[in-house]
Amino acid sequence: MPRITIKVDKDLCIGAASCVTVAPETFRLNDENKAYVLDHGQEPGGPTYERTIEVSEEEKENILLSAQSCPTLAVSIFDEAGEQIYPA
Repeated sequence: MPRITIKVDKDLCIGAASCVTVAPETFRLNDENKAYVLDHGQEPGGPTYERTIEVSEEEKENILLSAQSCPTLAVSIFDEAGEQIYPA
């Protein structure tokens, strides 16, 4: 299964929660209304704005859709080689 790295820029995040709506197993809002990244609904090591997780192709597409739903482009996705997939 591919591994992707998901990063949330907390300075850009406005708490719109569109990422949470599209991919609730990957994103959650904290007390400051900033999105942070989960690993299949879990928080190993606690809440974080950057996480590398293993995903199926379907999960990867859904996470990409959630990133694209962000009105401020606060979510970035990187492939296993560290190449940025989104935003392009």
